[in-house]
Amino acid sequence: MAVVLTFSAVPAKGWAAGLVANIELSKQTMTVTRQGRVIYKWRVSTARRGYVTPRGVWRPIRMTPMWYSRKYDMTPMPYSVFFRGGYAIHGTNAVRHLGHAVSHGCVRLSTPNAARFYALVQEAGPQNTRIVVSN
Repeated sequence: MAVVLTFSAVPAKGWAAGLVANIELSKQTMTVTRQGRVIYKWRVSTARRGYVTPRGVWRPIRMTPMWYSRKYDMTPMPYSVFFRGGYAIHGTNAVRHLGHAVSHGCVRLSTPNAARFYALVQEAGPQNTRIVVSN
């Protein structure tokens, strides 16, 4: 049975974030900071040509330890942290693609790293987490 945590969507401006995931599309990396200190830097995969990973600043709106994409053939999305509609940071087993833009728009990272990020968001709380996607 999947557990889904849902949070209210609140604009990212005007609140302090103890945990920040900074996704740099040009570098295909995600740098995680806690209280301003870098704690992780991971390779990710974001949108390939013809798709988009939305740029902007958000906080998590929903979390689930396992999600299956209804849009893409029930593809598993372990440790999903949704930040805008159907867009999420989640795990993948296709680790050979990390560091390259090959996804349909989600931010994919290795499943162990996705589990770490998921646990960090749970610990900090979605209201204290910021997700920043930039070029």
